[in-house]
Amino acid sequence: MKQNFNTLEVMTCAPVGSLIIKNAIPTIITMMVTAIYNTADTFFVSRLGTSASGAVGVIFSLMTMIQACGFMIGMGAGAITSRAIGSGDKAKAQTLVSTAIVCVFSMGLLLAVLGTVFNRPLVRMLGATETILPFAVDYARFIILGIPFMMSAFAMNNLLRFQGKAAFSMIGMVSGGILNMILDPLFIFGLDLGISGAAIATIISQIISFSILLSMFFFNPLVVRFNPKAVARKFSVYFDIITTGLPSLFRQGTTSISTIFMNLGAAKYGAMMAGFDLSPAQTADAAVAGMSISNRICLLLMAVAIGFGQGFQPVCGINLGAKKYDRVKQAVAFLIKGTALAMAVLGAFVFAFAPRIAASFRDDPAVIKVASSALRMSCCVLPFHSLLFGSTMLLQTAGEKLSATILSSLRQGLVFVPLILLMPNLVVFFGLEPVTGIMATPALSDLISAFITLPFLITYLKKLF
Repeated sequence: MKQNFNTLEVMTCAPVGSLIIKNAIPTIITMMVTAIYNTADTFFVSRLGTSASGAVGVIFSLMTMIQACGFMIGMGAGAITSRAIGSGDKAKAQTLVSTAIVCVFSMGLLLAVLGTVFNRPLVRMLGATETILPFAVDYARFIILGIPFMMSAFAMNNLLRFQGKAAFSMIGMVSGGILNMILDPLFIFGLDLGISGAAIATIISQIISFSILLSMFFFNPLVVRFNPKAVARKFSVYFDIITTGLPSLFRQGTTSISTIFMNLGAAKYGAMMAGFDLSPAQTADAAVAGMSISNRICLLLMAVAIGFGQGFQPVCGINLGAKKYDRVKQAVAFLIKGTALAMAVLGAFVFAFAPRIAASFRDDPAVIKVASSALRMSCCVLPFHSLLFGSTMLLQTAGEKLSATILSSLRQGLVFVPLILLMPNLVVFFGLEPVTGIMATPALSDLISAFITLPFLITYLKKLF
């Protein structure tokens, strides 16, 4: 255990910029690989047809909620653990890690049982059309069985990362992600399992990631180990973990909610699209598939912003615990500037090649129109994600639970939902198709949320310094 806290000297003395980059690189790789294998499902399944491609988009909201629960426990416990490491409280760190692992797996088992019982009603609620429904049910059936492993993997990934061990978490997550991309075409086409094959590949990859990450808490001497005897018996510990992790739940969970609204809106207004020799049902499925493709690509891009933010969190938490506030201020400035620059470069590239990128997923003119248009709009506001994710992760790590939770609820919830209900009717006044309002909503929500976030960030920094 002594080696674990040798990290304290490095995290509180080394230049903050190099520390953030050191932690961010494996985190970004992890996020990118996770996003890529999520995108791989869309890529390979789209070869089965537009309805099958839409099914992956529908179930994506379920997978996002699964991730949200894992992130809630992992980031909640991890944020407190990093401050405990900074203050030298070894016993508290081990209690938090052990409690989080038991808690998240138990929660996953419960959700898997409920999801299996209510599979079809759940898929309908997520926004599946009648033509998408059979594919979505088959895909969800296997994804639900893997919930305990998926949730636990995401939680343990964060528990390692908050201790400054992002490279270890990368090994577990990337191994599963690469395996998923190998198994997808094998199961979908080689074994002729169709869309079920994609879901089975995802389960197997998540079990592998879970096993690798869990083993590190038993055998690796460089991390705070899992100890069943250290699992908390006090309700206050669980309450502190969950409330600290609520921003992650809202950040990820509202993504699930926004995807549901997006699917419902795309299906409704996509059926009204003109200029294609398709039936209303076909254009509706094309709109759902197009928005699904755009969302997956944006998730891949945002992995960079999130990765920078997650590389910042252990530096922030440990230095807050050690009361080195000047270093926290330096880290915040580095995070926002670096993330904005990276997102601007990536956004410009994807904007230029958006139609080609969309066409690589599905060679359907209606799908390409929706996906490329939505993607270009989102690319224009990518630099603002430096404020969105940076502010939320700072406040969450610092234990500012209410502020962090509010900010996490903005871009995919409190701002997004009213916009997606208003925009289809609003754009009609400018002579545009209602579906254009659906395509514009994610970008506009990001922009508005960034401006709302700024005063929260300034207020906290003034209070701290």
